[in-house]
Amino acid sequence: MSVSEFAVDGAPYGVVAAGGEVWTTLVHTGLVATVSGRIFDLDAPQSRPSVIVDGPDDAVWFTRNGDDRIGRIGYDGVVSAVELAGAPYGLCVGPDGALWCTLMSTDAIGRITVDGHVSTYPIGTTGAFPGMITAYAGDLWFTLNQANAIGRMTTSGEVTTYPLPTPAAGPVGISAGPDGVWFTELLVSRAGRITVDGKIEEFALPADSKPHAAAATPDGGCWLTLWAGSALTRLDADGNITDEFPLGKDSEPHGLTLDADNSIWVALETGSLAQLRP
Repeated sequence: MSVSEFAVDGAPYGVVAAGGEVWTTLVHTGLVATVSGRIFDLDAPQSRPSVIVDGPDDAVWFTRNGDDRIGRIGYDGVVSAVELAGAPYGLCVGPDGALWCTLMSTDAIGRITVDGHVSTYPIGTTGAFPGMITAYAGDLWFTLNQANAIGRMTTSGEVTTYPLPTPAAGPVGISAGPDGVWFTELLVSRAGRITVDGKIEEFALPADSKPHAAAATPDGGCWLTLWAGSALTRLDADGNITDEFPLGKDSEPHGLTLDADNSIWVALETGSLAQLRP
């Protein structure tokens, strides 16, 4: 693979390929930017835009956990937001075509329709600190960072919780693949995968690497950002490490995404986006 780096001021955090652009949230400056040079000011410097996804309506959507909002930017550049209390963080498009997000401070999951209607559903566990979220097998799956578990919610709000085998694993990132849902265990430097019937497997990663985000691949494997390891790594469908790419000392890789050309984009909080091209 070849590696390119694009400077983006303002601590890139989330990243997504959408509408022919690569978009990133700038968590410390209250901005959203594209690699092509477009800058969108949210008029809220403390908004902390974080996880960003391609929406179902020709727009990107992103969480603003600093000011309790879900942001939206149309491909046409129009900026708007929907209020949603609870420090929204993880975000995905659900099986019903709505946006679903985790609410870290209220132990709930939020649902936002493209026309701005908001609903919330409790996860039933206090102090769980829900992290990232993904859609798989008709349900929503999310990490419960402080409850050391994976949560699963139906679109009607029914919740099932799956405790992790390793204590105090600190799950954060999550991504649905063809045969299960991959997730990261930041505090014990492992990756995990859970199947639709609740079976959990765990896979060792380099010591003290602190995996953060996950992006599943069509062949059953996944890519992971190693936050403390300043690297990107790839696991195959059996959980074996097949590739590892250093991203620069103390680069703080967070979000990642795959584009239509199978390039991998990684947000480096120190101030750039890395692109790995096959």
